[in-house]
Amino acid sequence: MDAQFLKGKWVRTVRLAEKLTDYIQEKKQLMITRNADLNESRKLLDLEEGHFIDLKSREIAPAKLQQTFVAFANADGGELFIGIRDKSEKEPRLVGFDTQEDTNGILATLLEETNPSVENIDIEFIDFGSDGYVLHLFIPKSPKVHYTASGECFIRIGAAKKKIIGERITQLAYSKGVLVYEHQPVEQVDVDEIIDAGHLSSYMDRIETKQTHETFLRKQRLVSRRGEQLLPNVGCVLLFDDEPQASLPTRCAIKIYRLLTTDSEYKREQLAEMPTTINGPLEDAISATIRKVDELLSQATYHEGEQLVKLSYPVEAIKEVLVNAAIHRDYSLNDDIHVRIFDNRIEVQSPGRLPGYMTVDTLYSERYSRNPNIVRLLHKLPDPLNHDIGEGLDTARNELRKAGLVEPVFQEMSNAFQVTIRHQRLASIEDVILKYFADNPDAKITNKLARELSGEDDINRVKKALQKLRKQNLIEPVDPNARPFDFEYMRLKD
Repeated sequence: MDAQFLKGKWVRTVRLAEKLTDYIQEKKQLMITRNADLNESRKLLDLEEGHFIDLKSREIAPAKLQQTFVAFANADGGELFIGIRDKSEKEPRLVGFDTQEDTNGILATLLEETNPSVENIDIEFIDFGSDGYVLHLFIPKSPKVHYTASGECFIRIGAAKKKIIGERITQLAYSKGVLVYEHQPVEQVDVDEIIDAGHLSSYMDRIETKQTHETFLRKQRLVSRRGEQLLPNVGCVLLFDDEPQASLPTRCAIKIYRLLTTDSEYKREQLAEMPTTINGPLEDAISATIRKVDELLSQATYHEGEQLVKLSYPVEAIKEVLVNAAIHRDYSLNDDIHVRIFDNRIEVQSPGRLPGYMTVDTLYSERYSRNPNIVRLLHKLPDPLNHDIGEGLDTARNELRKAGLVEPVFQEMSNAFQVTIRHQRLASIEDVILKYFADNPDAKITNKLARELSGEDDINRVKKALQKLRKQNLIEPVDPNARPFDFEYMRLKD
């Protein structure tokens, strides 16, 4: 082999190694090093491995560790502690790294050789003194699909990692939003069928466009070209086909149940009537669902002790939850949306886990659209069902508070997402104020702070609650002569 070639290869290898070392050192500037807390070693050794936690020995091969790293990123995120042997191994179990530099090979594999790189990882070294350093990684849920250096894909399921291939990787990409299922062409439907159905013409009239049907469909990315043939995509069929439920290969209807029970497990005889299945183009289906739910609620009563109580929910809150379920569900999954009206709650379950980087904890603060075309086109309508400002769930929560009901409950299941609206009274404004003083005995409260604490945005309702507590000799004004907007109250001392 040519000596000059070997020399060039050697130089490139050295430069790559130097570059990698620089990269690791740069990353370490952002890493945290801290001394272990009291009893932290016992707490770590007592940790049970599960869906969000894994413990690994420092002897683990970086390529093997990378599989777990990728599995966490592809699933719901999690924490890795490296430097702790498995419970099945002999003592001592806590055997950390002698120096932080000893982790360079692991960090290089995880940070540089994972494809694509996982972003926003938190890294810390926990110094256990003579027991060495434990490398602690917090891996967030990633909006991307990640692979190991050898090209393998893993997901975390419980306390184990599982290798996935083929269609399962495609499904993971759909669920994360890396691939957009609404863009997939539908071969069994012709564009002329969409045009002849009439829903497209009605939509174009309402948004007042003068384009031809085909031009509109092309510009809105609702069709794909196969040779000389134009094929409607999934989003186009959902919006404008007479019956998408018959045209698409997956189920996409909405099923509504009225159940005469509060139990999670129900029987057929507890159905108030046979479940209603809503079909048709998406806008019509959402509107029909809202009407049907309203009809069932108008007739719904249940016994609370000996008292007959009417189910009463704010219409806007229910609408927002239903619209969100329809426009953000995963249409690649073969299941319908299920709306269950129990005696004490409404459950809206839509296919698909939360997309991208979304988690249950960030639903009110983060925005991510799995079906951006559907969301955008529905929003273009006059008086649209969706406001397209990412505030649907915020609106639902605020409307429930105004009605004196607790905020919605979110639950991510194995392959679905559920919103539960409970018929449960929210604590009164007076209760919220008294609890604030119980937690903060020497504090003061204003109308504004009381509104923030209670979720009640009506100034006069909060004012009346404060005046009521004053009459009951539970609170007193700091300065009775203060201007109305400067009024403060404190707890009345015994």
